Amino acid sequence: MAEDQTGGKEEVRRVFDALDALEAMEDPAARARAISAFLREQQPRLRKLSELRRDYVLEQRRQKVTRKKIAADIGVSPSTVQDIEQGYSGSGSTRPPTGKGKRGGDGGEGSDE
Repeated sequence: MAEDQTGGKEEVRRVFDALDALEAMEDPAARARAISAFLREQQPRLRKLSELRRDYVLEQRRQKVTRKKIAADIGVSPSTVQDIEQGYSGSGSTRPPTGKGKRGGDGGEGSDE
């Protein structure tokens, strides 16, 4: 399947092309209305996309795939895979502290291997 080989790059390109078109609208009022409509829909869709990505990560971990391998597959760092797995999102300031002010991480208690 082409999507498997491109990693969804074509879909991502189409999304950014659409955003570029939104920014390029000449009528400022129409552009502002369109931006408002987009922003209204953005959060629920981003939540859904995050859930789909997390479902994939959790399924891979159930199959004993390493964080390092998952990270390479989806184009993020192993620590991001760990954050996804643990349900974290947003900045590091929103994460609960773990021993000695550290989050866990590569090579520590939360290590993958």
